[in-house]
Amino acid sequence: MQYLLMLYVNEGGWSKLTQAQQEQGVAAYAAYTEAIKKAGVLKGSNRLQGSSTATTVRIANGKSQVLNGPYADSKEQLGGYYLIDVPDLDAALSWAARCPAASHGVVEVRPIWPMAV
Repeated sequence: MQYLLMLYVNEGGWSKLTQAQQEQGVAAYAAYTEAIKKAGVLKGSNRLQGSSTATTVRIANGKSQVLNGPYADSKEQLGGYYLIDVPDLDAALSWAARCPAASHGVVEVRPIWPMAV
């Protein structure tokens, strides 16, 4: 079953880290990504640009409204994701707990609801 691991972090926190801490963070994510690849469960992943680059679209009274910025104003922002294919929720939660984002933000785990196309 496929699960989306959504990584929520305080995007302003990165610039407050020392160069050594940033290098350590990059290495931690690289090691995690390599481990998830080697396990054969990674289906896709990527980082997202900062929330200031987001554009939100909604329909109100039959008209499209386009707003700059994210929909939700929160302490932590969606910074990236991993799409994994594992046997069950327990396996997905195990991978989420190993993700570096879990130690400085949160990792939301959601099962994918396949659509027939």
